[in-house]
Amino acid sequence: MDEPLAAGSPPATAAETAPDAPWPLRVLSENLKRYFERAPQAWIEGQLIEFKVIRGNAWMTLRDLDADYSLPVTAWRNVAATLDGTVEQGSRVVACVKPSFYTKTGKLSMIASAMRPVGLGDLLARVEKLRRALEAEGLFSPERKKPLPVLPQLIGLVTGRDSDAMKDVMRNTHLRWPAARFEVREVAVQGANAPREVMAAVAELDAHPEVDVIVIARGGGALEEVVLPFSDESLVRAVAGTQTPVVSAIGHEADRPVLDDVADLRASTPTDAAKRIVPDAAVEREAIAGARSRLASGVERLVLHEAQQLQSLRTRPVLANPERMMSERTDDLERWRERARTSLAGQLDREHDAVGHLRARVRSLSPQHTLDRGYAVVQHGGRVVRDAGQVSPGDALDILVAAGRIAATTTGTTLGPESSAQSSTEETR
Repeated sequence: MDEPLAAGSPPATAAETAPDAPWPLRVLSENLKRYFERAPQAWIEGQLIEFKVIRGNAWMTLRDLDADYSLPVTAWRNVAATLDGTVEQGSRVVACVKPSFYTKTGKLSMIASAMRPVGLGDLLARVEKLRRALEAEGLFSPERKKPLPVLPQLIGLVTGRDSDAMKDVMRNTHLRWPAARFEVREVAVQGANAPREVMAAVAELDAHPEVDVIVIARGGGALEEVVLPFSDESLVRAVAGTQTPVVSAIGHEADRPVLDDVADLRASTPTDAAKRIVPDAAVEREAIAGARSRLASGVERLVLHEAQQLQSLRTRPVLANPERMMSERTDDLERWRERARTSLAGQLDREHDAVGHLRARVRSLSPQHTLDRGYAVVQHGGRVVRDAGQVSPGDALDILVAAGRIAATTTGTTLGPESSAQSSTEETR
């Protein structure tokens, strides 16, 4: 592909080939060999699903941990000798590989220059690193936890095929609540396919309109069988994104999978999950019976109290003899009317007497009263005569008496002592 061929040879590049100018098969094989030999080495990780040693060489098949991809890998004698006792079929390994194309058969294989098993410590370190990263994102926050329904209409159960975990969850759930219904998805709960199958089952149950809670259950087992599949990042993120509450019942106390942290509720065992997702029917019946008893007692007490109140009201005088209230009020009204009349009459008498007294006083002080006693008012020239010295004999006088007037003429005057003194005083002035 890169080296030009001699004159008269086939075309130099694949683009120059044609039906009348084809490449010989060896040319394509040699070009492919040169192309693959330029590819760099790469470290890959997978699970050995096939491992055979023939004449000192190791022939293996490596499969991806998450997807359905596999690749043949060969380790020659010098490398295969280092693998004796360290890896076996089913091991999880990392390998440094480089592609190799065998021209005679057209077979592409990966040649391993180094391979080592992935230790459990390395896997747990990866799990803890993922746990810290997801916690920093807030996926473990209590605010994200969804509450479980008090009584789920339909329980989604993701568990192993015909597993003891499934039987424990269903048996203990039905012991507590016989009417409980399940929608079961049996999947692989260990191995490379477990995360993908569990994730698909969770998604299917989350989309089910009647499923109110999803339980992911697995019994105990080896650490790598329990913790690793349920610490897969894709599975954990899928559970975190569900709309339906998820209960994790993996049943491994020593090392918790990351699924326990992101689930809405962690149950220590499948049996514990059954106790968490449904109430105990016996306890609920006792509670209902107690509530009914308390309610009946309360109603009886209320009815008795109201009956006593009603009896008390009925025995009161106002209800025993309703006319009495009217007659008492009539008597009271009559007494108040009589008191009002008496008070008004007394007040009128007192005021009448007061007016009479005032009238007598006014009359006693009036000039007419004085005239009625025989006194008279003498006027001369329109002025009242108070002193005899004010008139002279022959003056005309007008005398006012109690009844009428008298015209008179002065015939003479006699001055009294007071009059003489007064005259003297006036003369002196």
